[in-house]
Amino acid sequence: MQTPASKLFVIAAFLLLAVFPTFAGAYGLDFVTKIMVYALFALSLELLVGSAGLVCFGQAAFFGLGAYATVWFSPESHSASLAWLLPACVALAEAYALVVGALSLRTQGVYFIMVTLAFGQMAYYMVHDTPWGGGSDGIYLLFKPVLGTWLDLDHATTLYGFTWTCLLAVFGMLALLNRSRFGRALAGIRVNAQRMRATGFSTYPYQLAAFTLSGGIAGLAGFLFAVKDGFVNPELLSWHLSGAVLIMVILGGIGQLRGALLGAFAFALLQEFFKSEAIFGHWAKHWHLGLGLSIMLSVMGLPRGLVGVPEQIKNRLKGKSVAASDEGTPP
Repeated sequence: MQTPASKLFVIAAFLLLAVFPTFAGAYGLDFVTKIMVYALFALSLELLVGSAGLVCFGQAAFFGLGAYATVWFSPESHSASLAWLLPACVALAEAYALVVGALSLRTQGVYFIMVTLAFGQMAYYMVHDTPWGGGSDGIYLLFKPVLGTWLDLDHATTLYGFTWTCLLAVFGMLALLNRSRFGRALAGIRVNAQRMRATGFSTYPYQLAAFTLSGGIAGLAGFLFAVKDGFVNPELLSWHLSGAVLIMVILGGIGQLRGALLGAFAFALLQEFFKSEAIFGHWAKHWHLGLGLSIMLSVMGLPRGLVGVPEQIKNRLKGKSVAASDEGTPP
């Protein structure tokens, strides 16, 4: 449950992102757009891990399919209309998520993780080993989508604003979903699926619906990523990316929507920090080492993720206050 302070934090964060283009340069605009896309991607997995208790290790498949669909469905001679291209890309990702979920949800625990990983790798090799997927070279998006004459995603500021709008809409939708009967049912399934079945809930349809919705949100993030870069390759479907987005969710704090936002920003900023040759010189090529150590330290020191930092500080200050008062109390 969100506290007034957490709600205020979310509002302030979205307001700050809204005004960011007014003082950002071209690099900053592109970088924050990429982070917002990752935040959308992290929200898609948060719905599974945080709300439904399902650890999916093939989430990149839905992200990558949404990205590839953007190129596949776009004409080679002119810009596609956003009105049909975006729903088509999301629908393809959702369709694959429906198939994967229908089969993988028959399993539990580590078997579920391995089955989703297998389906993710199937999608990866489907685009890696076929000519229409472009192979390892990938394929280019020649014309970025438009919506009539008033929305052209070829402009960086317009794309930033559209990505911000999508992020806000998805965050709001998931916040409402968590408060709905559907969201409370998912929470109950996460805590004790057997007890939910004993009370008359059929857990499978709820989990499948959450899995399909999660795939659609990941497909939306993939669409935005393809539009931003104008290029897609098989790495967008790799298990490495599935692991990265899971780290974002853990780093931010599982079970909190704002944790997905914090985790995406923290992960991207840490990655950028350790890649900086100005700071680390030739050691910057070993940035994976620094990033990995940082994540290990974060997990050990912040068991509830970044969202738990204020409470952790508060508890420590309270503990020191109580210890000080005990020392001053006469025997």
